[in-house]
Amino acid sequence: MATDLKAKYANILLRPRITEKASFMMETNVHSFEISPLATKKQVAEAVKAFYKVSPVKVNIVKNPTKKVFIRGKKGKKAGVKKAYVYLKKDDKLE
Repeated sequence: MATDLKAKYANILLRPRITEKASFMMETNVHSFEISPLATKKQVAEAVKAFYKVSPVKVNIVKNPTKKVFIRGKKGKKAGVKKAYVYLKKDDKLE
């Protein structure tokens, strides 16, 4: 049954987002993840419950748009990303 839940939510949470800002936010029990472009707050909360066995207090979602860049004189794009900030209780930890 647990594997069924993990398979259901495997496409929601893509990977944890490890940055300098994210590491500072981890100290206050806020974790950041890159998520699917179609994911909603409710789906992210359910995925965190299924994978990490903790219930989030709240979830914020931020979209970073694609950016146009020039690489060696040619036009290109930097990929955009959708990320989620998951707020946990003080006692909870992700394992």
